[in-house]
Amino acid sequence: MPFVSTNGIRLSYQRAGRGEPVLLIMGSGAAGRVWTLHQTPALHRAGYETIVVDNRGIAPSDVPPGDYALADLVADTRGLVEALGIGPCRLVGTSMGSMIAQELALESPELVRSAVLIATRARSDAARRALAAADRVLRESGVRLPDAYRAARTVVEMLSPATLNDEAAIGGWLEVFEMSGGDDVAPGQQTVEPAGDRREALRGVTVPCRAIAFADDLVCPPHLVAEVADAIPDCDLVEIPGCGHLGNLERPDAVNTAIVEFFAKN
Repeated sequence: MPFVSTNGIRLSYQRAGRGEPVLLIMGSGAAGRVWTLHQTPALHRAGYETIVVDNRGIAPSDVPPGDYALADLVADTRGLVEALGIGPCRLVGTSMGSMIAQELALESPELVRSAVLIATRARSDAARRALAAADRVLRESGVRLPDAYRAARTVVEMLSPATLNDEAAIGGWLEVFEMSGGDDVAPGQQTVEPAGDRREALRGVTVPCRAIAFADDLVCPPHLVAEVADAIPDCDLVEIPGCGHLGNLERPDAVNTAIVEFFAKN
């Protein structure tokens, strides 16, 4: 797997397909290869080259000690785009990856042609701040939750009721999360949050964007995604029903259609 040296670290990435480049930026605690399950094949069929990256904190990219700031990951991504010479390129981000994408579009519009912002937000509301604070207290306590408990909690937080109530499907999801060892994955990423309320700043984004919300998302609920769409001048909003925070895995066909349709026009 190739690497790029940027912002004092090495990032691993993978390029595939032919056509105009699309950089896909994953969310917290997940490897770039998650995109290859559903999104990169759809983009290849639509005639695009894809670049997926493992953000800092996800091996084989470097895993610097300590907490990371959103600005760190934005600088990493800017350096990757510059080093690969792919700008201005299209971006797809989800969750933390969307926050990286919207900040990159704001700071370096010359590197970004357009962006799809999946399950994004411009701020943390009271409920999300409370959850983040509780997670921090748990991490700092040194307590490690049993894998089975963590998996059950994760599926409830990340998936839609439609999936939770599907007894044929939920067993596979539980197994995946139990095997993932999530408490030890990218601990530095777990502190990445918007730097305050970014709604006013995002009014300065000049590239076309599409925000995608998932109706049952508890982590980045639709009202927070809608705030991003409202703030960015040239940004529309698509809400996809029947999926939670991992909507790109729960409803991949709907997500892929929303991405490809937008890029065909932008």
